[in-house]
Amino acid sequence: MNYSSFSRSPRGAQRGGARGGRGGRFKPALDIAQFIEKSARGIDVKQVIIKHAFGDFNFSPELKRNLERRNYIQPTPIQDQAIPHILEGRDLVGLASTGTGKTGAFLLPLIEKIHKDRSQKVLIIAPTRELAEQINSEFRMFAYGMNIFSALCIGGMPTYKQLNALKMNPHVIIGTPGRLGDIADRKAIVFSSFNNVVVDEIDRMLDMGFIKPIGDILKSLNPKRQSLFFSATIPAPIRKLAQQFLNNFIMVEIQSGVTVHNINQKVIRTDNRIMKFDKLKEILTLREAEKVLIFNETKRGVDVLTRDLKDSGFRALCIHGDKHQRERQRFLTQFRENKVQILVATDVASRGLDIKDVTHVINYTVPETYDDYIHRIGRTGRSGSKGTAVTFIE
Repeated sequence: MNYSSFSRSPRGAQRGGARGGRGGRFKPALDIAQFIEKSARGIDVKQVIIKHAFGDFNFSPELKRNLERRNYIQPTPIQDQAIPHILEGRDLVGLASTGTGKTGAFLLPLIEKIHKDRSQKVLIIAPTRELAEQINSEFRMFAYGMNIFSALCIGGMPTYKQLNALKMNPHVIIGTPGRLGDIADRKAIVFSSFNNVVVDEIDRMLDMGFIKPIGDILKSLNPKRQSLFFSATIPAPIRKLAQQFLNNFIMVEIQSGVTVHNINQKVIRTDNRIMKFDKLKEILTLREAEKVLIFNETKRGVDVLTRDLKDSGFRALCIHGDKHQRERQRFLTQFRENKVQILVATDVASRGLDIKDVTHVINYTVPETYDDYIHRIGRTGRSGSKGTAVTFIE
């Protein structure tokens, strides 16, 4: 395979899709070679020294037992730095990428908090259904046998079932902004009863236009609360939100550059879409391309590329915002369980996904920003394993 990097953007434009994408709509191309050089250096990454084992934290025997069952011995850097402050009751902004253990960083101390004081109620807000479900899955694992319960409030699932779950007065509610707002309008959730809030991946909330709904929810919460924001980046609007709604908060930062050192980043420059698709097929037939996540810019581009891959004999599925929730979840399960080799996705649909053992991430269309690039390629090369990220340029 002839990979090549470059220093200038070719012809100033990039098309999306396998045989189209945006139907003639162009966007400026980004200098991906500059991204790769920047991310490979690690962006001023500091060497992180883990100071604690899980046994050092003031966790209950029940919670420690659940960690031991999962062979959790040493926390990740974000867990090591965030958990002590959260246990102390501090408001916190945690800067860390997906796949760094940030979900455990807020779930573990909050579960312990509820275990010691059953009057504690926790609201966790996530940008996507898939991330909310992932958080709920981890919550159930960590809280197993502790009589601490959760409820999901997400789109794509029957509202009446979620309303029934809320009648059980769960300790933790995990939801997306839209569905939480809908249920609050029905008076089934009283936001002022929550004395703990987590806003996860708040940078994506900004990208998706959720900052105003998030602000409205935060205004309605118990003023005497603990507030936790988690994000990969902290642009000005999020910093302003933190200053407005968090009290004397501490910031814990695990640089995203840490996640790219295990990733072999490559660029393939092609002359046309036929050549581009042929090069993609060459990569997918490599022996080491066992589990491949492909990003495409648009929903139509995702559908077309998935169809073309299937027509070429590849086992491929796709997820995007127009897919029904059950179908998206079924496809994700098949990909996780290695029943298909390839998952094609949009940025929004894939946000927050934590899928193990992804060998390759392929940017079939160029990401909009450097942060998007880091978010995409961070799906591979996790937990010390090696990964490959390929970006196509037309």
